[in-house]
Amino acid sequence: MNLVSYTASVNVDKRMWHQDIRGSLAHARMLARQAIISPSDLADIERGMAQIVSEIEAGSFKWSLDLKDVHLNIEYRLTMLVGDAGKRLHTGRSRNDQVATDIRLYLRDAIDDILTLLKTFQTSLLDLAEREAATPMPGCTHLQVAQPVTFGHHLLAWFEMTRRDAERFADVRKRTNFLPLGAAALAGTTYPIDREFVAAELGFAGVCENSLDAVSDRDFAIEFCAAASMLMMHFSRMSEELVLWMNPRFGFVRIADRFCTGSSIMPQKKNPDVPELARGKTGRVYGHLMSLLTLMKGQPLAFNKDNQEDKEPLFDAVDTVSDTLRISAEMIAGITARPENMRDALRQGFATATDLADYLTRKGLPFRDAHEAVGLAVKRAEELGVDLPQLSLAELQAFSPMIGEDVFAVLTVEGSLNSRDHIGGTAPKRVVEAILSARKRL
Repeated sequence: MNLVSYTASVNVDKRMWHQDIRGSLAHARMLARQAIISPSDLADIERGMAQIVSEIEAGSFKWSLDLKDVHLNIEYRLTMLVGDAGKRLHTGRSRNDQVATDIRLYLRDAIDDILTLLKTFQTSLLDLAEREAATPMPGCTHLQVAQPVTFGHHLLAWFEMTRRDAERFADVRKRTNFLPLGAAALAGTTYPIDREFVAAELGFAGVCENSLDAVSDRDFAIEFCAAASMLMMHFSRMSEELVLWMNPRFGFVRIADRFCTGSSIMPQKKNPDVPELARGKTGRVYGHLMSLLTLMKGQPLAFNKDNQEDKEPLFDAVDTVSDTLRISAEMIAGITARPENMRDALRQGFATATDLADYLTRKGLPFRDAHEAVGLAVKRAEELGVDLPQLSLAELQAFSPMIGEDVFAVLTVEGSLNSRDHIGGTAPKRVVEAILSARKRL
């Protein structure tokens, strides 16, 4: 490897060409407005940039490693096309504030795309939750059967995770949306520039207030990777459950074949490749967060060449999150629930034991005594190899004389579900209400 290859970044940062041209055009309009360049220079720059856009979109633009980065490649081509006007474009700015602006523009666009993809995923999730709003399944703690919930209610927990993710990305966008351009190399510029005009042209909420911080700040990129890590952690948890639920020992769901693969030697296998990959790619995004934190931790003010290394982890985090959202939305839409297996699992776990304890408490028995009585009833059911509702009234009354005929309505799965009739509860009608509320929030 030679020095040029080691120091160049164009193969990575050329994906920001659109943002670089947008920023340059806004800068050129400001220069002309401030009479720093002539109207004819601006016209030439706009004409040349339009030609460059056409060339890049057509795939005919010649990217040069010798020109090091996206910025110099575009400026060199512009100068070839329009002559001195292209050379005047860089008046009043530096590559330091130029690249800082491009990254913020790029990330702002990426966040907007991610929020759209996240909304599509959430819609798929709500569609499935609506279909399964009343489908009973085991709710677990410690991965052990705890109490009945509905599949729709479980899916809404995933929705709440992603709702917080959307809020985090929107919050990162707010702090990303400030203009560094005008900070120049580190101290500002002697030209009579109008930073507020450029900020308005590019849709920024304002300008970065300190020139040193403007060119060296990468907090927004770190924050993005932190939000991306949280989102991927949530998707990893979802994926883990899907992997478990596909296992025949659970058999709660089927995932469409296109998201799975078979084994090279075992013809019966159907491996949940997409959930497993999402689980694996989570570590990759965590690594990008650590890379950026480590990159920044020892840097003095202001700009340092270290910052050239900010783009690969940031871009890959954007790509990984976007791809995961896109394919997960399709996968969720193709999930088929297997209610009979979910109900079988409920029968094996004494899922309504807590309902029996609550029943006795409502009859006047202190909860600790009710807890002990139900524990003995569960032990007896285990000895007989039956579920609690299969014990006779006489057998149940042996553990507490307070138990009456009405207990069997309490011990059913449907009774357990319907009794949790409050906001955030798993009663099917509350699940439907929660889905409607979630759709309104979207």
